[in-house]
Amino acid sequence: MSQTASSSPRTADQLGLIAVIVLLGLNLRPVLASVGPMLDQIQAATGLGHTGAGMLTTLPVLAMGLGALAGSRLYSWLGTIVGIRTGIVLIALACVARAWANDAVGLILTALAAGVGIACVQTLLPAFIREHFGESASRAMGIYSTAIMGGAAVAAAATPWLAAQDNWPHALAAWGLPAAIAAAVWWRMLPGHTGAKGSPAVTQSESKYSLTANTLAASQSAAPAPENATVVSRSRAWLLMSFFGVGTAAYTLVLAWLPPFYTALGWTSAQSGLLLGGVTLMEVTAGLLVSALIGRFPDRRPALAAVLTALLLGLIGLLVAPVQLAIPACALLGLGIGGLFPLSLIVTLDHAPEPAQAGRLLGFVQGGGYLIASAMPLAAGAIRAALGQLDYAWMLMAGGTVVLFVMAMRLKPLK
Repeated sequence: MSQTASSSPRTADQLGLIAVIVLLGLNLRPVLASVGPMLDQIQAATGLGHTGAGMLTTLPVLAMGLGALAGSRLYSWLGTIVGIRTGIVLIALACVARAWANDAVGLILTALAAGVGIACVQTLLPAFIREHFGESASRAMGIYSTAIMGGAAVAAAATPWLAAQDNWPHALAAWGLPAAIAAAVWWRMLPGHTGAKGSPAVTQSESKYSLTANTLAASQSAAPAPENATVVSRSRAWLLMSFFGVGTAAYTLVLAWLPPFYTALGWTSAQSGLLLGGVTLMEVTAGLLVSALIGRFPDRRPALAAVLTALLLGLIGLLVAPVQLAIPACALLGLGIGGLFPLSLIVTLDHAPEPAQAGRLLGFVQGGGYLIASAMPLAAGAIRAALGQLDYAWMLMAGGTVVLFVMAMRLKPLK
């Protein structure tokens, strides 16, 4: 009886923390996912060129990369509680500011500010989860990751509807409200000025949109580390980082330019937003499938080949029959992108059996990888500005996917 009484408050506390973690996760992608469906209207109203439009996605992703590389410093400067609080407040302010800072410069500056906020939250929140949930951290991370993708899907689908009720600046600014609610709830539940100090290595190792701790646990149980494992070579670390970066570039490209690609084909903003939301839901599905099935693949290369094939076929669909094949092509894109992200990190973990080594390697792989991925929306904007269409950007990414196939074949299991 006493045991039940003592465990109830703890359960209630954890449910409260799960609720605020979900609120935080829901607010980490709307500032990115809301822009694509409205990009044509934004460019028409602001005179923002295609390259500048690409920066609205490039800058936040660039900030994510720098945040991953500086994870230990963020942790030591701010701690988890204050760092997360600072990040979510920055996201809220950046979104709200778009109600009036809606010229080209204002949009770019708010994109950068939101990116810094996202970097703070997603770099530090996994350490908070690990500290407060213990053995239940895997479940909490899974819920958090799903919330991130859910926020992206809702923002992509709802922003055009919000704009139709008022205007596009207010539609973009509206995403500041849920972020402000998340900030208020976080502040109310965790009013202290310092957070528990977890391992800085952990804070660097688990930050992105669809990684679940269940996936990582499954990967580690499927491929136990050799007893005499050595530190990964410099060339292998760069290979892993490049693989992650080129794969994540597909995500940033689709997030930024899939809706404008379809609006140029005559689709409405609402239709293109729903399409992007569908891609996001397929990414969640792929992440769940990887979590469930990865234990059957101690050699990751067959699974990598499967998701890369889905990604390549989706890109080919966009090139050969984008209207007729819109639904299957975008479903394949979502499956490919959503499966590739966790698999690329699982392969990285396979090379780092020790926790501290894993944190350092994942910090390098994700930090450098985000920097690579941040270039893709900008490059696609430049391609559209120079050549008048996005087909060549899909071709570039298809070529990158072929390169990923070659790289994946080198990622054989450690002996």
